[in-house]
Amino acid sequence: MHVTKPLSSRIRSISESATLKVSEKAKALRTAGRPVISYSAGEPNFPTPAHVVEAAAAAAHDPRNHHYTPTSGLPELKAAIVAKTARDSGVALEPSQVIVTNGGKQAVYEAFAALVEVGDEVLVPAPYWTTYPEAIKLAGGVPVPVLGDVSHDFKITPEQLEAAVTERTSVLLFVSPSNPTGTVYTSEETAAIAQWAADHDLWVLTDEIYQNLTYDGVQATSIASAVPGAEQRTVLVNGVAKSYAMTGWRVGWLAGPQQVVKAVSNLQSHLTSNVSNVSQVAATAALTGPQDAVAAMRAAFDVRRRTMVTELGKIPGVQVPVPHGAFYVYPDVTGLLGRTWAGRTPQTTLELADLLLDELNVAVVPGEAFGVGGTLRLSYSLSDEALLEGLQRLQGLFLQG
Repeated sequence: MHVTKPLSSRIRSISESATLKVSEKAKALRTAGRPVISYSAGEPNFPTPAHVVEAAAAAAHDPRNHHYTPTSGLPELKAAIVAKTARDSGVALEPSQVIVTNGGKQAVYEAFAALVEVGDEVLVPAPYWTTYPEAIKLAGGVPVPVLGDVSHDFKITPEQLEAAVTERTSVLLFVSPSNPTGTVYTSEETAAIAQWAADHDLWVLTDEIYQNLTYDGVQATSIASAVPGAEQRTVLVNGVAKSYAMTGWRVGWLAGPQQVVKAVSNLQSHLTSNVSNVSQVAATAALTGPQDAVAAMRAAFDVRRRTMVTELGKIPGVQVPVPHGAFYVYPDVTGLLGRTWAGRTPQTTLELADLLLDELNVAVVPGEAFGVGGTLRLSYSLSDEALLEGLQRLQGLFLQG
């Protein structure tokens, strides 16, 4: 007999990751022989630096790494994270204020699980990464989008936050540089938001996974050090995935106030225990070893970023804010909607993305995935040749009319 009881309503409410869905569809079509160029992937196309791979290979042969280790992470990696956080975020930590997680997603999930009571509201600047609202809902919370406007580089302000806050608000999410927009807040803008959160006695969760991928001399200011005392209410999420081309190694971390980290460690002790020891050794090598490969990747991303902005800007009806961080461009394409292209008239960016994949074999992620229609996210973490070829396909369609 079949079981007739339904699955958990909380699990049934979770949506599939739109970015992974588009990326997987593009890969499947490419495997089937279609010449698909995908701008959907949120990962560098570079290999992990050689010295990191070598450290992992040596670690795999060391019997010490064949057994359970502390849930919160290897001491040497936690020490490296403490040093990185002091250097790049301006926050002094003790190793006990760090827990190593299976990628940034686990850190995000565990942070919301620790900070959110059932029914609590979390202010989420939009456009937002697709995982944030789902992790909030899994914790029993209510995501409250606060919409940034293209004319202001999709940044949100204390005035907008003030209009959205209620007595049920418990957490503010802050992400700079942003996925999907590439927006980087100035130090003054970051400080104003940090002070607003302090005035309202809110927790702040900041995702700093892209903090080392900035351009044009722009620096990402951590909200945890933007105003005095901010570190006491801020939980930082980070990892090696983006800056070191280590998405597959699955190493992230959560850092912040002692009581939060202790609670998260208790949760992780039942959820996954320790992260793979080999991956942790690799992450330690990434953080403490030569940074030449990171600088080279950032320089290559910068060239691609400029190409994307220039070439997309040639298409009438496309508005392209210049991103100063991460590896995405996030154009407003409302000027392309409601018009006929290749015999079809897309009314939404969902429909436009389908058209581009069907007619041009170009995969992009529609803005609806990030809470804002009328936009597209295009990653420039693909080869220079593929990047330019895809842009030429887009121009061939939209410039001909």
